Amino acid sequence: MSIAENIMRIRQEIDTAARETGRTGKDITLVGASKMNDADRCREAIAAGIDALGENRVQEMTEKLKENAYDGAPLHFIGHLQRNKVKQVVGKAVLIQSVSSRELLDEIEKTAAKMELVQDILLEINIGGEEAKSGFAPEEAAQAAAYAASLPHVRPRGLMTIPPVEVEKGGNIPYFEKVYRLFVDIGKEMYDNEWQYISMGMSGDYADAIRCGANMVRVGSAIFGARNYNK
Repeated sequence: MSIAENIMRIRQEIDTAARETGRTGKDITLVGASKMNDADRCREAIAAGIDALGENRVQEMTEKLKENAYDGAPLHFIGHLQRNKVKQVVGKAVLIQSVSSRELLDEIEKTAAKMELVQDILLEINIGGEEAKSGFAPEEAAQAAAYAASLPHVRPRGLMTIPPVEVEKGGNIPYFEKVYRLFVDIGKEMYDNEWQYISMGMSGDYADAIRCGANMVRVGSAIFGARNYNK
């Protein structure tokens, strides 16, 4: 199937899942995870109406920006972000989804202040407590959100999570439910309308994530096909 056909199919599945929670597909932001897909394939996804494109690697993002790969769609950064790469991402990505520490928040604040802009971010939650993954522990999330909100050049917009890899279908649902409860609880303490996004769910589980309250999903291989890591 083509990228356009895949997006059409995924949108139908998103709409079905959303309607189970009293919403529609229009309430869900579909982010195409375009890692290892060239500028032409990014443009193909944009032409097919993708809501945003998300990149995992700073170098790849920078190269594609030179090719105007993202013209016509917002660019999100969704991968692990090192502090020494922040300058290359702030102001380029409209949303940094993977903010995983106070130190990273401080670096984003410093860079955004120099650029005289306010950077939208999501706080990454390590919901499975996995040592190999970055992110705030669930019990740190509320304090992290308050701290981010105190920074004049950072605008916290919500939460993002990548749950542990589960073999069984539906295995991630308990993790999604926990992050959704966190999102709602923190939202009660945020006295503005900026706290808006809960980004969870990828190619194998986005429908479950939506049923658990997600309003943003990051879908890669289901749109672009399996990645070839042997290139």
